[in-house]
Amino acid sequence: MKTRHATHLTLLTVLAATLIVSSTALAHHGWGGYDATRTLNLTGSITESSYTNPHGLIRLTVNDEAGKTWRAVLAPPSRMKSRGLSEEMLKVGTTATVVGYPHRENPDEVRAERITVGGKTIELR
Repeated sequence: MKTRHATHLTLLTVLAATLIVSSTALAHHGWGGYDATRTLNLTGSITESSYTNPHGLIRLTVNDEAGKTWRAVLAPPSRMKSRGLSEEMLKVGTTATVVGYPHRENPDEVRAERITVGGKTIELR
């Protein structure tokens, strides 16, 4: 009886772990949520930045009448670093230009394909 109970418990644990990992993977790989037929070119001031996995992020307040703030999803830190985009380049207050695709459902989010900071353009994808 104990063996059967242990087997069931092991199977339930494996199933739960599999569901957690697969749901995380699906949430992470949601690039279909971005409209690759529309390219945005946004220039503004970085008001927040994150150089962490799975993707770096910045908040960019655009220099126009509306002063809209965008959430720009960047590349993973390892890719940014290997292509020459350091964490220091993304400091709050820095002017940046992001070229990317808008999110289909979140009107304030863009998936960055490239970023220009300090006169240097870095391809992120």
